Amino acid sequence: MNAKIIQIGNSKGLRLSKMILKKYNIQDQVEIMLKEDHIVIRPVGKPRAGWEEQFSKNLDEDDNVLLIPDIFEDENIEEWS
Repeated sequence: MNAKIIQIGNSKGLRLSKMILKKYNIQDQVEIMLKEDHIVIRPVGKPRAGWEEQFSKNLDEDDNVLLIPDIFEDENIEEWS
C-alpha cells in the first residue's frame, strides 16, 4: 500500500485509512520506532492490559510466593514488638 505525505501546518504527516485504524485499533496515539532502514508504527496499548487476569490466574494456581522476604536474615524481629 502506498500513502501520500500531506502538509499539516508547518509539518508533514501520513494519513491512515479508516480501515487501518479500525483493524489495528488505533485510537488517539501511536508509537513510532525507527529500526535500521524502516519505520514501525504501532498502536499504543494500555500499559497494564491483562494484568488483572494474570494475577487471578497466579492466585488460582497457588503461585503466590514472595520473591523478597518480609524480614531479612539480619533483622531482629523482637525490635518490631
